[in-house]
Amino acid sequence: MAGKIRLEDRECPLSSALGHVGEWWTLLILHDAFDGYTRFDQFQANLNISSSILTSRLKRLTENGLLERRRYQTRPDRYEYLLTDLGRSLRPVVVTLAAWGNARLRPEERSMILVDRATGAEADPVVVDRLTGRRLDGDDFVFTAGPAAGPTMRSRYASPPG
Repeated sequence: MAGKIRLEDRECPLSSALGHVGEWWTLLILHDAFDGYTRFDQFQANLNISSSILTSRLKRLTENGLLERRRYQTRPDRYEYLLTDLGRSLRPVVVTLAAWGNARLRPEERSMILVDRATGAEADPVVVDRLTGRRLDGDDFVFTAGPAAGPTMRSRYASPPG
């Protein structure tokens, strides 16, 4: 997937992130991993994914440091795929993406919802600034060039579009 990033976008964190997880199956595998699936046959059965595609995606997730491949059986060798800290850090992104998908639906059309494990109450995920607690979905926060920005990124954020 990383080869599909345009040269001028390589320094963009959004483009970089999509290079790691922007493929449909990859996000679904991560979602299953968040739900506790760890083994190849579990992912395959739950997602109804071909073994070749699953093998490819698990290899990429492992290479990118999102999953760790660990042998749990010998003769024959069998492996499980465990979330790393980096992989677990994507959970809020997947939760928020699912909430965005559910927001388009009427409550009776939702096939999966996020609930509080202890109370069963439905959660309403929002993204907030850790320092202020303010929601990030309004116009109060904007992107700007960071300290490592090259000329293309600096040019993009030098002045607002218009």
